[in-house]
Amino acid sequence: MQLLQQSGHGELRGAPGSVAWLQGLIDALCDLSSRDALSGLANRRAFEAALLREIDRVARSGEPALLLILDIDHFKRVNDSYGHRVGDLVITAVAETLQECVRPMDLPARIGGEEFAVILPNCAPAFASTVAERLRTRIENRIIEISPSQALGVTVSIGGAFAPQWVRSTASLWIERADLQLYRAKSEGRNRTCLEPTPVSTVSAEEKGLLFGGAVPEDNDA
Repeated sequence: MQLLQQSGHGELRGAPGSVAWLQGLIDALCDLSSRDALSGLANRRAFEAALLREIDRVARSGEPALLLILDIDHFKRVNDSYGHRVGDLVITAVAETLQECVRPMDLPARIGGEEFAVILPNCAPAFASTVAERLRTRIENRIIEISPSQALGVTVSIGGAFAPQWVRSTASLWIERADLQLYRAKSEGRNRTCLEPTPVSTVSAEEKGLLFGGAVPEDNDA
C-alpha cells in the first residue's frame, strides 16, 4: 500500500480485504511493476515484453511495425549545468510529449537514462518519416519550466527500423537496426531522424537461421 501511495495511485475500490479490493491491489501492483517511476512510461521490462509480442504479430500477419529509439541530445550538459533535479524535469517533459503524440495502440517506454523507445504497430512505411518528425519537432518546441524565471528546451535524435515481415526475428536484432539509425542521426549532427530507407525486404543470415531452423538454404544462381 505504501508503494501505491508513493506512486500517486488512488484508493482501491471495495472494502479492504474483499475480492474486488484484492483484485484491484494485484492489478495496481502489476501496473506499477511495468512502469518507470520517474517518467510514468513503460519500463525496460515491459518494453521488451511488448517488443516480443509485436515481433510475433508481424511474423503471423505481415503487417508493418516501426520501432523508434530516441536519445536526448547532450543530456549530460543539462545535468552538469543545472543539476539532476532539472535533468529529471527534462526526462518527465520528454515522456509527457511522447505520450501526447502517440496513438492508444502505440507503446512509448523509457529504456535507459535519457533513452526512450516507441513501438508503433501497423505503421505504414509511407508515414514513418512524418511520425518520427512529429515527435522530434514536438519535443524541440516544448518549453520546459525549470524555475519561475527560467526555462530551457532540448532536442532528441531518433533512429527507426521496421520489423522484417513474415519472419520471427528477435528483439535484439530489431533494436540493433534501430540503434544503427540512431547512431547515424547523432553522427550527422543530432536533432534529426534517421530511418531505414525501406522496410527490410531481405533478412540477415541470423534471421534466415531463425526462419529455417538452422538449415539456411544456399543461394543458387543456376
